[in-house]
Amino acid sequence: MNEPETLLQARLFRVVQESYETPDGRRHVRQIVRHPGAVAIIPRLDDGRICLIDNYRQSVGRTLIELPAGTCEPNEDPAETARRELAEETGYRAARIEKIAEFFMSPGILDERMHVYLATGLAPGPQALEGGEQITLRVTPWDDVLRMIRNGEIRDAKTVAGLLHYAAFLA
Repeated sequence: MNEPETLLQARLFRVVQESYETPDGRRHVRQIVRHPGAVAIIPRLDDGRICLIDNYRQSVGRTLIELPAGTCEPNEDPAETARRELAEETGYRAARIEKIAEFFMSPGILDERMHVYLATGLAPGPQALEGGEQITLRVTPWDDVLRMIRNGEIRDAKTVAGLLHYAAFLA
């Protein structure tokens, strides 16, 4: 394999081109998005409601219902990313944060590893949104969360995967 060629260096990721050889001896070239990893947080209030967010996404031109989430900073422990992003996007601070799942977002083109955390013992506080973020809090009963996944209101992949993992194994 040759050294990857950087095609694009962005603030949060880079796009590289890599060549590799398959077992049949043929050479192939792929473009890959290299990403530092990210977190999604399931903030569960003591009464069982889940804190979702309405998040405007420029890439799809619409507001999506999502779990709070964010990209890991260089050398940042994902649990710390989860605490930081939870506070920034919802205002809540968690007494307990527990990793419940990990998966790759789109491994055909992207190496982003998504870490999913359950946040409990929540205490409210002010949001601290970053520039350009358009996020509002949506505190939702658990049965409504499942209904929203079933009827297609929630269409964000990390949110669907994280919540269904929680439903199947922890709820």
